[in-house]
Amino acid sequence: MDKKGKQTHILLIRLSAMGDVAMTIPVIRTLTQQYPQVRLTILTKKHFKPIFDGLENVEVKEADVKKQHKGLMGLWRLYKELKPLKFDAVADLHNVLRSRILKKYFGLEGVPFVQIDKGRQEKKALTRSKNKVFQQLKSTHERYADVFRKLGFPINLSNAKPLERVQLSEKVLGLVQQDTKKWVGIAPFAAHVGKMYPLESTEEIIKTLNHTEKYKILLFGGGAKEVEVLEKLADTYENALCMAGKLNLSEELQLISNLDVMLSMDSGNAHMATNYGIPVVTLWGVTHPYAGFYPFGQSLENALLANREAYPLIPTSVYGNKVPDGYEDAMKTIKQQEVLNKLLGLLEI
Repeated sequence: MDKKGKQTHILLIRLSAMGDVAMTIPVIRTLTQQYPQVRLTILTKKHFKPIFDGLENVEVKEADVKKQHKGLMGLWRLYKELKPLKFDAVADLHNVLRSRILKKYFGLEGVPFVQIDKGRQEKKALTRSKNKVFQQLKSTHERYADVFRKLGFPINLSNAKPLERVQLSEKVLGLVQQDTKKWVGIAPFAAHVGKMYPLESTEEIIKTLNHTEKYKILLFGGGAKEVEVLEKLADTYENALCMAGKLNLSEELQLISNLDVMLSMDSGNAHMATNYGIPVVTLWGVTHPYAGFYPFGQSLENALLANREAYPLIPTSVYGNKVPDGYEDAMKTIKQQEVLNKLLGLLEI
């Protein structure tokens, strides 16, 4: 593809999940800084739009896959909406049935269309119980970058720069109240129970941090049940505040960009914090960093893993949705004190 002089308009497809969408940021940032003539339109869900705030040469197009753009007819409608934007190429960072159908439509116009290689075979080998091949796989960030390399835009992710800290709005400041305490974000939930640290252990960590009187503990989550749990914790510990259910995603990202440290499971919050260069301590249960979903640019020392000697089938799946019998307590092998030491080490630097 001719990269010299002429502006190139690329459609980037990544519809879900939040963590995977957030993982596009270091790649997009590197691409647009290295190739200022590249303009990107991101096709994603409306809810994820704020993740792309602060990026230059980037626009977001909403895919309404539940209604307007549902099914073959809906995707044809979506294609007809996209066609007038005149894309020079499509970077499909999702590679699911929906995007494969769009590929056929874009093929009618001969638009170059490159899809991510998800490494399904290697991931199968890493997660199977028999003849497991336990080795580090290529990161999702590199897999995303490969798509642009194939389109003729070689990028070097070691040049990726974090997003700038966002100024807090009056609403967020009103909720959090600025003071001299350092801000610790804690996101104790994950999409699957196999990736979640026991809540009673998380509470012990909050309790210890609370008693130091040095930190403000900001609790993140979503959904009514999670809000209820976090509100209860916030009521119990005076230095803890529940942010769940009070902020939209844009406000949440403002706040995350101003944290001193984030404690997260293998989940979207880890990726959103790392995009702003915030140190992130991640806790891993039945998943493992080897699958390629480790937060970008974070030291591996900040990952605390369940004991594989006791639970040798880890990782049992890529997404944490498979918990074999007897593996329910795998995460209990991560000691609370280890988590605290890691957090305090980062906070006291």
